[in-house]
This record gives sequence, structure tokens and C-alpha cells, in this order.
Amino acid sequence: MNKKILWTIPAIGAGYLLALKGRTGHEGLQKLRGWNYAHRGLHGAGVPENSLAAFRAAVDHGYGAELDVHLLKDGGLAVIHDSKLLRTTGQEGRVEDLTTADLKHYTLEGTTETIPTFQEVLEVFAGRTPLIIELKPEGGNHAALCAAACAAMEEYEGIWCMESFDPRCVLWLKQNRPDIIRGQLAENSLKYPKNKLPLPLKFILSYHLENFLCKPDFVAYDYPTRKTLSNSICRKLWNMEMVSWTIRSPEDHETAVKEGWIPIFEHYLP
Repeated sequence: MNKKILWTIPAIGAGYLLALKGRTGHEGLQKLRGWNYAHRGLHGAGVPENSLAAFRAAVDHGYGAELDVHLLKDGGLAVIHDSKLLRTTGQEGRVEDLTTADLKHYTLEGTTETIPTFQEVLEVFAGRTPLIIELKPEGGNHAALCAAACAAMEEYEGIWCMESFDPRCVLWLKQNRPDIIRGQLAENSLKYPKNKLPLPLKFILSYHLENFLCKPDFVAYDYPTRKTLSNSICRKLWNMEMVSWTIRSPEDHETAVKEGWIPIFEHYLP
């Protein structure tokens, strides 16, 4: 019995280490470094998040941007964070139930800005600064969303990557578009009671135990809960790229950069 325990403990440890291993060596990762990324564009003071105005401001200041992409019911793509429209537009409904033409009827945060299409946002950036594109699947549409987003980027010339909280999106990219830089979004959801995922899934996603399957090029982690053993192993043992969100002060920004994180920021200018 003691011998079994002696063998089991190192086996579990080795399995844990191997489970965290992502993909390293994608030549495009170097191009993502050295930039500051405005979270949902450079928004605030009458400039709504994920609006064309916010993205123009990011480009004008020389920042990259993180943005959120949803699949519309006609196959188009909208740039908005929430599936539910109420917080950002004041109207009921879900963005997945809209068509591309519908977007112009939904204004953002009491301004004249409307929900932009993904193509409109790409035209703002036009390769001038890099993009971190978050895929936001809903209702099992992860494969269709991934396919549509990848198709939209076929002719785009610039620096960009894709990420998602949903490992199915990261796995889809691995299986279907291995050329694309892919990232796994995460947070220590065990510290957030409002997160309604089942406890085993919270544990797996918080500590990157799905990395062995999805092989992300980078991990993008919630800044306040970033100090985990799994993050240290990903960075120091497996030499993975690490991105930190959302940083909300110059002091935290400086700390994140010193620790080796690519920063996604909001509500201040780096």
C-alpha cells in the first residue's frame, strides 16, 4: 500500500504539470508583445465600450485593442460584450437574435454610437495596431462563430490573435486553424461565487487543466487573481505567453509588465 502511494503522488504531479503544457514557438507571438491593449477600445467619458469611437481613439493613441465578437442570426458578426442587450443599449433581447441590419437600431450607452459589425471595426484598425479578438459563443454556436470569425480575418493584414473563455473555441482553432494564435481566457472562478459553473469545471478552467487538449499559445488571466501555481508553471516551466486583464491603474500596469504579462487596460492612459 505504501509503495502504491509513493508511486501515485509523483504520477499525479507529473500529470498535473503535463496537463498545463500549451503550444510554444508560434512566430507571431513576438509581434503581440510590447503593446498596450485597450479593453473594449479606449472608452469612457461619453465614448461607449466596444464602439467605433472607442476603437478610433485606441488607434489614435497608438494602442492595440481587445474586443468581443458575437454571431448574429444571419451569420454576421457583431462587436459587443454581453449577449443580453440591456446593459449596453437599454433595450431587451439578445444580440444573437439580431440581424446585421438590426444593429443600427441599437444605440450604445445613451449616445449616437450603434453596435458595430466586426467588419466595421476591422476597417478602423486596418492593421495599424494589433487586435485581441475574444470569441463569445452562446447556445452551442461555438463552431459557427469560430468559422465566421476566421473567415472574416482571411484578407486582414495586421497583427491579431483570438481567445475565448470557452475551451471549445480554443479547441476548434487548434483543430481547424492551427495557424492562428489562440489563447485561453481564465480567472480564478473559485474566488467568484457569482460564477455559476459546476465546481469541477471551475477547478479545471481556473487552473488550466484543459491546456493539454486545447494547446493554447497564451493564457489570458484576470489580474486580481493571477497569482496561482498553474500560472507560474505555464510561464516559468512551459514558457507560455501570458496576458493580464483588466488592469485599471498605472501602478497595476507597471507591476503586470514587470511580471511579464501583456497588459489589457481601461480607465487610464499607460
